[in-house]
Amino acid sequence: MSDPQRPRASLRTAVVWDVLEDALDRRVKATGKESLDVLDTGGGSGNFAVPVARLGHRVTVVDPSPNALFALERRTSEAGVADRVQGVQGDIHGLFDVVERGGYDAVLCHGVLEYVDDPAEGVRNAVAALRPGGALSLLAAGLGGAVLARALAGHFTEARRALTDPAGRWGEGDPVPRRFTAEQLTEAVEAAGVQVGAVHGVRVFADLVPGVLVDTEPSALDALLKLEAAAAELPAFHAVASQLHVLGERRD
Repeated sequence: MSDPQRPRASLRTAVVWDVLEDALDRRVKATGKESLDVLDTGGGSGNFAVPVARLGHRVTVVDPSPNALFALERRTSEAGVADRVQGVQGDIHGLFDVVERGGYDAVLCHGVLEYVDDPAEGVRNAVAALRPGGALSLLAAGLGGAVLARALAGHFTEARRALTDPAGRWGEGDPVPRRFTAEQLTEAVEAAGVQVGAVHGVRVFADLVPGVLVDTEPSALDALLKLEAAAAELPAFHAVASQLHVLGERRD
């Protein structure tokens, strides 16, 4: 099911994409279907929806931004997958006003929990959209990565504030409303009825490496991607990852 146009070049998506592609492949084998029904909550302009559709799956993208949905429509048309991707305006809290409960083989909830009023409800809704045995892919901002980044930039007071703030914010100018630890995410997912299969640290090193090192050395990007992949599942690195990815299956 490998797609030569998948987003391998992006340090922000490579680890998650590899895990997600493998999870979709397993669902295909488990269900006997050739094409899965996939829900991408907060999917924006289709960074994951388009590659998933290229694999032959049907994707519903729910996003509150009309501009993002317009960009999604243009992008799917250019990619030749417009017939397999549907954009719907909505959000995770009102999810079942716009999509079917229990109607999907896989749900992507990427970059959503940071911005919602009630993350636990967001997780519950994402899980409720799954069919029994369906796969949940959850991606959210990691607390440790933000603390480390502020400290390495010399902003020690902000780093300490992020470390002690209940929402993991380093100050009023912080653009991210909420961050999580791996424990917080796994607890929320398990409480919603999902059996966690794996937790991955995402952008463990990528946000700390000067861009010039990758841009000027042809082999550096590939080496950095391999390093990210090698560290992703090691619990020791989850505490310093910029993002955390949880993969699981709905139990009932």
